[in-house]
Amino acid sequence: MPTKLRITQVHSAIDRPDVQKRIVRSLGIRKLYHTVEKNDTPQIRGMIKKIEHLLKVTEVA
Repeated sequence: MPTKLRITQVHSAIDRPDVQKRIVRSLGIRKLYHTVEKNDTPQIRGMIKKIEHLLKVTEVA
């Protein structure tokens, strides 16, 4: 069973580059403090790395 990541947006994407806004939406995050769970894949890790200053990420066992 793959590891899951719990991703929460904790900072606003307002006044951020358009690329960062699109990454937030592609992760499935709809609004501030919205939390989603995603499988831990290299693609998801790459998206998180690009906008880690906006997110809080925890691993779910």
